[in-house]
Amino acid sequence: MNVDDECKLKFLELKGKRTYRFIVFKIDEKAQQVEIEKLGNPEETYDDFTNSMPENECRYAVYDFDFTTEDNCQKSKIFFIAWSPDTSRVRSKMLYASSKDRFKREMDGIQVELQATDPSEMSLDIIKDRAL
Repeated sequence: MNVDDECKLKFLELKGKRTYRFIVFKIDEKAQQVEIEKLGNPEETYDDFTNSMPENECRYAVYDFDFTTEDNCQKSKIFFIAWSPDTSRVRSKMLYASSKDRFKREMDGIQVELQATDPSEMSLDIIKDRAL
C-alpha cells in the first residue's frame, strides 16, 4: 500500500503550521494508495469532523485536538483515528486493518491512537479523556 506524498505534506502542515483541524484519508483500492478525502479548516469543530466520516465506509483520520489541562495550560494532541464501522464491507475492513501500521509510520507526530467502529467510540468525551 502506497501513501500519496500529498498525505505526508498536508499532515506536516497540520502538525507544524496548524493549517488544518483534521484530515480524512481514504484508500483508493484500484490504485492501492492512501489519498486525502477531506481537509478540515482550523475553525471547524469536532462535530464537523465526525460528520465527515462516512457511515458505512472505513477511513483513517488525524485530528488536532486543543484542550486545557487541570493546571490551566493550553495544549494540543494529534489523534490518529482508524474508523472501521461494523456496517462496512469485510474486504474494506481487512484492507484498512492490514495497512494501518504502514500508514501510521508515514505520519510522524501522532500522539494518541483511537480505533472506532461506531460514532460513540470516538465521542468528544473519549477524545478528552485520552488527551488528559
